[in-house]
Amino acid sequence: MAMWEEEKVEEYRVLLGEGQGEIEEKKSRFICTVRPVHSEKEAADFIEEIKKKYWDARHNCSAFVLGSRQELTRCSDDGEPGGTAGRPMLEVLLGEGLCDVAAVVTRYFGGTLLGTGGLVRAYSGAVKEALKKAETGMMRYGVKLRIGTDYNSVGKMQHLFGKRGIQAEALYGEAVKFTLTVPAGGAEVLKKEVTETTNGKAVIEELDKIYFIDRE
Repeated sequence: MAMWEEEKVEEYRVLLGEGQGEIEEKKSRFICTVRPVHSEKEAADFIEEIKKKYWDARHNCSAFVLGSRQELTRCSDDGEPGGTAGRPMLEVLLGEGLCDVAAVVTRYFGGTLLGTGGLVRAYSGAVKEALKKAETGMMRYGVKLRIGTDYNSVGKMQHLFGKRGIQAEALYGEAVKFTLTVPAGGAEVLKKEVTETTNGKAVIEELDKIYFIDRE
């Protein structure tokens, strides 16, 4: 989550891990690595890491997107003709709706010039190939709740959570306390349902407001 953001967005799409894909065009190899990043420094460190890994490549072109509204973007052609590498790569990341992500495409030159159109297709195609191999998910803004109830209501509560697809952790003591996180927009509805289900006996505490991962 970027430091400059004050107003929270309900959800945004992210990578859950690194991915790599490769394509070949007229004997040139285009190897793309994509990775989640959360700051300009992280993105810069990642780009430098890939450049060192593929130190003998002709080009290591890059693009990254930061912020839950894709506020900050950067791209580099790294010696390729202007607008034929970094910008097409960036457009793929933006078009996929991804945030907090960086991509580096490493090119090993095959001896044949591809032309402007060929380069654009190759660099964007390599990013698309890498994204196919990377797991994505949604970061959702939610409310973390603790719900205390008596043992007579446990079954009803578990049924309610199951019906709504909510993962709840239970702590059993003199009473039962469930801890769970729900999207912010659905918190009030859930509180109402819990109150109705337990005939007003449940104690509902709002612990925090956080982003949580929802795997796609």
